[in-house]
Amino acid sequence: MNDSRNSKRMIKSTTKYLNEIFKNNSKIQAIRVDLGYKKEYATEASLDGISKDFAHLLNNRRTKPTIFENMIGYIAKREYTDDKGPHVHGIFLYDGHKIIKDAFKGDQIGKYWNNEITNGKGIYHNCNRDKEKYPASALGMIDHTDETKRTVLNEKVLGYLCKAEQSIDPIKQTGHERSFTRGIAPRKKGNAGRPRKNDWK
Repeated sequence: MNDSRNSKRMIKSTTKYLNEIFKNNSKIQAIRVDLGYKKEYATEASLDGISKDFAHLLNNRRTKPTIFENMIGYIAKREYTDDKGPHVHGIFLYDGHKIIKDAFKGDQIGKYWNNEITNGKGIYHNCNRDKEKYPASALGMIDHTDETKRTVLNEKVLGYLCKAEQSIDPIKQTGHERSFTRGIAPRKKGNAGRPRKNDWK
């Protein structure tokens, strides 16, 4: 499968994933935190290493309820550049009825990455504290009725995150590593009320 077809397939499946989340949650907080390593460690870091560190962060969600309680999904893109080394663009999705301070939550995630997951070797950038720099990123609170933000999320954000894999080619070891991952679609909640007229198909 070529890069273009693979990218389109990922966009389609991830759009479906987001739509399933919105069916279960009328509001979500979209929090983008970029995770990497300090310069003195970045040159030695590997794709396998950052993938394991990110998996460690996700696997620890149950033991860190003050940070990850009410998290309902995630989307992650691993990239590599000569100046930053391997890094992750992470979008963490939370129940918008439970989490109000999105920038504060982004700092919690970033500090946990820096101090505990990487033992002081990490660095992070909380994009929700710089929303004016990311006008097309649909960050923060998104209501399920907000078609503008949902279109930006589906078309622009996913279009970037699901782009071709070349960005990690320089540090691939087996050739089969994936740069893009996301959560598992939630189980549908029972809904005794009327269907939402503006739910996307």
